[in-house]
Amino acid sequence: MASSVSAERAESATRVAIVAEALSWTGTPFHHAQCVKGVGVDCAHLLIGVYSALGLVPAFKPDPYPKDWHVHRNEERFLQTVERFARPTERALPGDVALYRFGRCVSHGAIVLNDDFIIHAYVEAEAVERLERDVLEHRLVGYWSVL
Repeated sequence: MASSVSAERAESATRVAIVAEALSWTGTPFHHAQCVKGVGVDCAHLLIGVYSALGLVPAFKPDPYPKDWHVHRNEERFLQTVERFARPTERALPGDVALYRFGRCVSHGAIVLNDDFIIHAYVEAEAVERLERDVLEHRLVGYWSVL
């Protein structure tokens, strides 16, 4: 019993650390296929940058991808990459990944901050921003957890 309580505390502390790291990227300009805090990042690299900074996934460069890959293909490249490191979960908790469908396949990811907000790198916002979760609800595919 004591070990399950300490495991829950450790998970909670990790979730707080994920949210803090994600928020530290706020305002980083959107830049396709980049991952430099304060300089440029896209949504895929934001996930890599946050989770690798905490040692939860290895730092890696995904295969090169054109800006519009999701419009012309059905292959679930983004989803397959996320599933290498995370498992689907029914209930989103802070620090989990939210995946969205733009175009023909899953092509956008964000980090859940709390019940009301996500943080994501979005081309139209031109930067990493907090966003109310319900704004993209119609595009939501589901949630994944690295923990």
